[in-house]
Amino acid sequence: MLSEQSAVTVRATLPVVGAAIGEITERFYAGLFTAHPELLRDLFNRGNQAAGTQRQALAGSIAGFATYLVDHPDERPDAMLSRIAHKHASLGVTPEQYKVVHEHLFAAIVAVLGDAVTAEVAAAWDEVYWLMANALIALEKHLYDENADDGALHPWVVTERVEETADVATFRIRPADGAPLPDFRAGQYVSVGVELPDGARQIRQYSLSSAPGSPVRQISVKRVRADENGATSPEGEVSAHLHAHVREGSVLQVSAPYGDLVLDDTDAPLLLASAGIGVTPMIAMLEQLSLSGHKAPVTVVHADRSPAEHALRAEHEAFAGKLPDAETHFWYERPEPGHPAERTGLVDLSGVTVRPGTHAYLCGPLPFMRAVRTQLLAKGVPASDIHYEVFGPDLWLAQD
Repeated sequence: MLSEQSAVTVRATLPVVGAAIGEITERFYAGLFTAHPELLRDLFNRGNQAAGTQRQALAGSIAGFATYLVDHPDERPDAMLSRIAHKHASLGVTPEQYKVVHEHLFAAIVAVLGDAVTAEVAAAWDEVYWLMANALIALEKHLYDENADDGALHPWVVTERVEETADVATFRIRPADGAPLPDFRAGQYVSVGVELPDGARQIRQYSLSSAPGSPVRQISVKRVRADENGATSPEGEVSAHLHAHVREGSVLQVSAPYGDLVLDDTDAPLLLASAGIGVTPMIAMLEQLSLSGHKAPVTVVHADRSPAEHALRAEHEAFAGKLPDAETHFWYERPEPGHPAERTGLVDLSGVTVRPGTHAYLCGPLPFMRAVRTQLLAKGVPASDIHYEVFGPDLWLAQD
């Protein structure tokens, strides 16, 4: 809980801090990486830093956390904190790093806001920071303990590579030392670290695209291509490296599984909605449902550019087909001959039955998930029953 005195100060200064938070986070990262260049080289996603999306996500999380504290003084935004904690744990974030972040974040706040940062204002926002940081530290410790995880990446060997589409490859992997496969829940992801030609170790998260009972683990990686000039959307460093260099017998550095987009233990109707490579956690969920004998209705929704670009389409259909009460709805921007029953354009749920009590799981680009969420809310699905996973920095809060 935020102290009463600090709550008054934070509420009064939120508009000023909120208006300057973009400049604050830009200065913060510049100062952090100047003092600790190894963090940009070996921990932070350089592509997200170049595009500015990580700054947006940090700004959104700080402003969102502070706003929640003053609007709900007896509560904590656990859903937001859980999502961040899972991401941090997959990267091996340590408690000591929160002190480093604090130092450079508050230096940036003072540099941007100047004399407006009185002792009272500094103390109030310091309290906000440590409430958030200590909550995350505790959540991350619990996750490490739960997974018996030391926070490090460990060597896994690629046992098979499968070309799913022109831009998506599946890598089947197992621990290089022959250790037992770690447990996970359908929908979770692992971090994968690779050493790039310039010596940097870059880390990315990829959903596990098979059910927990599978004899191997697998990830399905979409190659991120640059836009026309490569400036606003550069080529993905890690995905390009994996596609170009990783084959059977290659060794990858892999984390324990993390992620909070997991199926509830429920017999409620389900709706699994994905777009593009967001299909990967949904495949694992569908396989798990088919293995567990799930009997309640399941509605499968997917959007893609074309059937040829729909990665894991055969599995998508096969696992849904094993369920006793499931229906699939695929939308393609560019339909192809041989798929006459498919829908054209963007996802439109107006003709899709959404049963009372449905729990929905979404994964894909943020505009897609926002559009589907809006349609589900209009159909009476409570916001608390709509769960989502964002690949990359979580900009949901930043864009609200």
